[in-house]
Amino acid sequence: MANIPGAEIPTTKLSDGTVIPMIGYGTGTAWYKRSDDGSTDRALVDSIKTALKLGYFHLDAAEVYNTEKEVGIAIKESKIPREKLFVTTKVITNIKNISQAIDTSLKKLQLGYVDLYLIHSPFFASSDADLQSAWAAMEAVKASGKARSIGVSNYLQKHLEVTLATAKIPPSTNQIEYHQYLQHGNLVPYMKSKDIVTTAYGPLTAVTKAKPGPCDTLLEALANKYYVSEGEIALRWCMDQGAVAITTSGKEQRLSDFLRATTFRLTPKEVKDLSDAGLLKHFRGFWQAKFDKDDRS
Repeated sequence: MANIPGAEIPTTKLSDGTVIPMIGYGTGTAWYKRSDDGSTDRALVDSIKTALKLGYFHLDAAEVYNTEKEVGIAIKESKIPREKLFVTTKVITNIKNISQAIDTSLKKLQLGYVDLYLIHSPFFASSDADLQSAWAAMEAVKASGKARSIGVSNYLQKHLEVTLATAKIPPSTNQIEYHQYLQHGNLVPYMKSKDIVTTAYGPLTAVTKAKPGPCDTLLEALANKYYVSEGEIALRWCMDQGAVAITTSGKEQRLSDFLRATTFRLTPKEVKDLSDAGLLKHFRGFWQAKFDKDDRS
């Protein structure tokens, strides 16, 4: 087990003033359940409790993962004060009735509010009006106090522009697949210009399912320099650009090791070198059916 004295996950501030931890524990991907059959995944509950014990107070869920129940059980069993936690969930399955969807999610989570509520993807919409009406419903959720902050996920610049055109409250974050091999062209700079924080899922892709690749040599060299793993370098690359990183593991050792990403910073040149090397390859791990093979948006 990594022994990291004083390791604490740093935070950043969203546009509405909400403070969000920059590393979150995700309950999708490996933990995803295809249906909500009422069963409880005790392995997930125990893994969330382990993550909480290690200091991962940012928990990322979604109605479509069918893991909100386990998040709620883990929170209750951990006995950690609610104010120390940052809980995110997302809506897509019940996007046509967002006011009911948030109530259902809160019941499963056994919470009175979430810290962040996201529209999981823009692909439900058949028109600009669909995006705008859904966002108005999200604003109502925030006004009700059931979500401290509201945002989106998997939005491209065109979806953000449509949403912002009628928004009274702008999205505070856009959670996107983000790593060296999927940098999304102008999307992240555009988001920065609108004070929308990037949240990255799949941040370890370059060191896991996208290997081998042009970043391999540099990732290895940086891992040796900072006495960490390549995964921690990948996390740090996100954080040093102001992005929140969502990761997961069922292994306590690995979760503990990830915290080493909080103990160093990459230099601006190292961040740029990794970014430049990443542009030599394109890899999209999610939503492939929505994009052409070489579409890097």
